[in-house]
Amino acid sequence: EVQLVESGGGLVQAGGSLRLSCAPSGFTFDGYAIGWFRQAPGKEREGVACIDSSDGSTYSPDSMKGRFTISGDSAKNTVYLQMDNLKPEDTAVYYCAADRDLRYTIAAILGHITADGMDYWGKGTLVTVSS
Repeated sequence: EVQLVESGGGLVQAGGSLRLSCAPSGFTFDGYAIGWFRQAPGKEREGVACIDSSDGSTYSPDSMKGRFTISGDSAKNTVYLQMDNLKPEDTAVYYCAADRDLRYTIAAILGHITADGMDYWGKGTLVTVSS
């Protein structure tokens, strides 16, 4: 079965850090752009960051820069989201998604277009930040 699998979520105190992982099952990330999105209770989904698997270029909304860092390990076929200095408002389900269209992925991450059309989605991992 072709899918994305996220891991690394959990409960952390404000000011702490977490690293999320996203790995594909049934395919490789070669030729894909991979993005992290999040959705907090009662709020719309928002983009966090994305990475181009071909050259490692990263993109993120200004609101996410500074505390969230996306990276990839091609040998492990895994993409990571390092989250530092977490705040209670970062509490959300974090989703990994992949698409072959980098432009589309960037536009989705920046909120210019819906991300509903991404090729693959994971089921999400819950991050809870306590105050």
